[in-house]
Parts: sequence; C-alpha cells; structure tokens
Amino acid sequence: MQQVKVEVPDGTLTALRFGTGPKIAVAAHGITASGMAYRAVARQLPADWSLIALDLRGRGGSAAAPGPYGMSRHAEDLCAAAVQFGQGRPVALVGQSMGAYAALRAAARRPELFSRLVLVDGGLPLPVPAGADPDAVLVATLGPAIARLSDTFPSEQAYVEFFRAHPALATEWTDDMTEYVRYDATGEAGAIRSRVSGEAVRADGRDLLVDADSFGADLVGLTVPVVLLHAPRGMFGQAPGLLPEPLVTYWQERAPHLVTELVDANHYTILMTDGPAAAIVRHLTGA
Repeated sequence: MQQVKVEVPDGTLTALRFGTGPKIAVAAHGITASGMAYRAVARQLPADWSLIALDLRGRGGSAAAPGPYGMSRHAEDLCAAAVQFGQGRPVALVGQSMGAYAALRAAARRPELFSRLVLVDGGLPLPVPAGADPDAVLVATLGPAIARLSDTFPSEQAYVEFFRAHPALATEWTDDMTEYVRYDATGEAGAIRSRVSGEAVRADGRDLLVDADSFGADLVGLTVPVVLLHAPRGMFGQAPGLLPEPLVTYWQERAPHLVTELVDANHYTILMTDGPAAAIVRHLTGA
C-alpha cells in the first residue's frame, strides 16, 4: 500500500493505492470510515489490478480538505480519481455504505468514466417518514458513531479495544480492522481521537436523508452495469440489514438492470472480512 494524491480543483485529496497492476478500481468508503476499510478487498484483487481507495473529504488523510460535502461533491472527487488513474480508460467503481451513494452519483453523471459499479450495502434511497426531522433521524441512526468522533482515548491501543468491543465486529476481528482503526487515530498520548470531521459526517448524513429521492433517479437512469451486494444484518450485527429485503425488491422492480446478491455478513463485515471481500472482487473485476 502507498499513499497517493488525487488532484481536485481546490487542491488534493489522499488516497491509498493497493497493488501496482494496470487495471484500476476506484473505491469510496462509509460515512465515518477511510480508504483503509478496503484492505481485505485489496488483498483479494488479482495481480494485474490496483485499487485506489479514496479518503473522502473530512476523513483519513483528507480530513482537512474543505467542504462543502455531500454526495455530489464526493462524486466529483471520485470522477477526478477515475480520470487521473484511468488514463483515458474506464475504471471499475465500488462504494460501501455512504460511499455507495457517492459512487452511484459519479456513475450516473459521468458514465463514460466507469466500466462497472459495485454497490456494497448502500446506494438505495433510505425511506424517511413524512415530516420527520432529518437531524433527529440522523441521531437515531448514527448517534453512537457521531458521538465517538468527540471522544478521546488514553492510547491508540485503547482506541483499538473500543472498536473490538463493537457487537458487529467482536466475533470476527481481524488484523485488517486493527490497521483500519490505527489509521483513523490521531492526537497525542492521553487524548487519542478519530480523524473524521463531525461537520462532514453531519452534512453527508443530512444529504443522504434530505435528497433521498435523487438517488432513486440516479439508479433508474444508470447506464453502467451495476450490482448490489447487501447484508442481512445491520450496523450492530443484528437483523434486519441496512437495506431490508422489501426495499431491495422494491428497487429491483423499478431498476430491472440492477443485479443483487445477498451476502452472509453484517454492514461492516461485508467489506472487511475475506469471504465477502472475495465476492466484491469477483463482481468488481468481472471475473
């Protein structure tokens, strides 16, 4: 793995490049994550592939990159990476959780840049009750993740142990997850914290809820081959998944070009463990 820079109109973003092969895949991570979440996926790639996993604005090495945030802005950054690393050839594109919505928007707006799209437990419009306060919905769904961003820990190892206790990760902990947490950690001893910007998370979460209908339009109008891999268990390791079967069926009927596959995992392990990662790579490479 090496850190590389992605040139964008207002400066540069950080990305993690896994591999040296000429075939390129670009990846977008979840709302409080980083490109390091793709370690398991990268390890499954054939030798003639490289994975460019962005640290999206407000996260990882791009934590200081300025806003505005939102899926359209992240999509522009993904397109910039596709142009820079694709060198005139379409690249494969994958997004997990929030990153799936950014990837969907990128493929919908610049289809000529992408050969295929893999959505991992995200990308389908999330139903929001009529009249609901988006900020209240955001707190209800992401409250613990948002709260973590303002917490401090006595050491990097204590931060790792905090993650190891998460119900969705505890029984399937891997070295990849340890490196993912260490990459996110910043600060001095006694005050270790996440590098993720709370401002970015709140802005992106609100965008996913307020602009939900637009992702349905993106999906229905998509011309890039697309597959959705979804998990039966959600962010706390329990059923239902983030994308329940009735929601998946609803969008299959409206976007018949959408191929779907249920993967036995939860919202995190679908990306960060070897078996599900191999399924992602199979679709990403067209194997």
